[in-house]
Amino acid sequence: MSYSTEDRQRFVREDPALKRADRDDFARDRARVLHSAALRRLAAKTQVLQPDSDDFIRNRLTHSLEVAQIGREFGQALGCSADVVDTACLAHDLGHPPFGHNGERALDELARDIGGFEGNAQTLRILTRLEAKRARPDGTSVGLNLTRASLDATSKYPWFRGANDASPAKFGSYVDDREIFEWIRSTAPADRHQQRCVEAQVMDWADDVAYSVHDVEDGVIAGLIDVGVMRSCSEVDHLADLAHDLYAPGFDTAFLAAAFERLLESGVVPSEHRPDRQGVAALKDMASRLIGRFVGAAETATRDRFGQGPLTRYAADVVIPDTVLAECVMLKAVAARYVMLTDDRIHLLEQQREVIHMLVDTYRRRPELLDPMLAPDFAHAPDDAAGTRVIIDQVASLTDKRAWSLAREWQ
Repeated sequence: MSYSTEDRQRFVREDPALKRADRDDFARDRARVLHSAALRRLAAKTQVLQPDSDDFIRNRLTHSLEVAQIGREFGQALGCSADVVDTACLAHDLGHPPFGHNGERALDELARDIGGFEGNAQTLRILTRLEAKRARPDGTSVGLNLTRASLDATSKYPWFRGANDASPAKFGSYVDDREIFEWIRSTAPADRHQQRCVEAQVMDWADDVAYSVHDVEDGVIAGLIDVGVMRSCSEVDHLADLAHDLYAPGFDTAFLAAAFERLLESGVVPSEHRPDRQGVAALKDMASRLIGRFVGAAETATRDRFGQGPLTRYAADVVIPDTVLAECVMLKAVAARYVMLTDDRIHLLEQQREVIHMLVDTYRRRPELLDPMLAPDFAHAPDDAAGTRVIIDQVASLTDKRAWSLAREWQ
């Protein structure tokens, strides 16, 4: 199944003279995301640990680049356009505000009366409205004006808030952005209107694999995770409980614990970590082997179900074996237990939420402080709700460093 003319269409048709003869439509999409300001800002946004806390740890930009590398190879193996998957992977975290998921929760509380805040919906808003690249004849921005296939590949949750009972807190578009969202989804199967295209599923699994593996690697390097301690039976039980509660309520704890023990027995995870070159090399080898294990299993299972040949758009679903998914969520639980849920971390999260609340309140009282790119949106907002959305856009765009800096300046 190849990509159709409809898949390559852009919301606003462009002058052919703007096109580069040596690039196809999907490669241009990738280039537009790669050169976007929103992508550059991810270099100063939290992945798990604060970007300036260590020279080694990952930020949202390095994470996105790693997701793109994993997703591109996985997508190619399934016959997807590598550029479509690459674009989706590079773009998947553009909507994250300062302080990662903690900032996301704070903004959602503040935006409750105007439809909430969700990082994936904000990503769509950035790609189709906030980034400066193309506009309609009337001057209305359409953001980067990506192709339908690339935008659909970024749609991790292709529905509006409250429209999916299985993921009530997750959604991929604000009602404000309904017109372009419905254009993106207009080629989805009528009887499966919430099905994600296979490229979006590839992006999603690449993201899960990257952060489950790399967050553990970062935690070990930072001295927060002891690979020896987490091998004890009592720790495995604690991790299984946490994985069940946070990530996999459909799996019982015995199944999760068995998955983690299987992973440890495989020899992939070092039994100890030394901070010298050999110790770091062993940790990097662990990351490579785990990524190969998780992606390879999904590729094999997907091919077993859907056969050979190109698997694109709505021709297939990515199949992840339960045993592999259980191993992946147990690694997420390791990072949660030893990095994200420590007392010091919980105190920092409270401070970050206070900063987000203060910034939103200040911009409400003093809209003249809005960045020049957003000030006209606020000035022409038709009502209070639209004005508040602009303020949310402003705060969401800030890097961690700038958010702290403004908070100190405006105290």
